[in-house]
Amino acid sequence: MRIDKFLKVSRVIKRRSVAADACDGGRIEINGKVAKPSKDVKIGDVVTVSFGNNTLRFEVLDVNEKQTKQSAETMYRVIE
Repeated sequence: MRIDKFLKVSRVIKRRSVAADACDGGRIEINGKVAKPSKDVKIGDVVTVSFGNNTLRFEVLDVNEKQTKQSAETMYRVIE
C-alpha cells in the first residue's frame, strides 16, 4: 500500500492530499529514508511522521485497505 494512502486509512493524517504534501515536504520517513507519496509500506516498516515540533514514530502492523474508525489504530504500534 502507498504511504500516503496508509496514513489516511490508518487515520494518522486525515486527508490523503495532506499526507502526500507531507511526503513531498520531507516530513515522512520509512526506515530512516525520506519517502515519496508513492513509496510502498510493508508490515514491519518503521515510519516517522514530523508534525512541527512533534514527531510520531510507529511500526506498521497491518496494510489492509478496509478499516473502520475503531480498527484503524490496530494498523500500527507507536514506538516511544
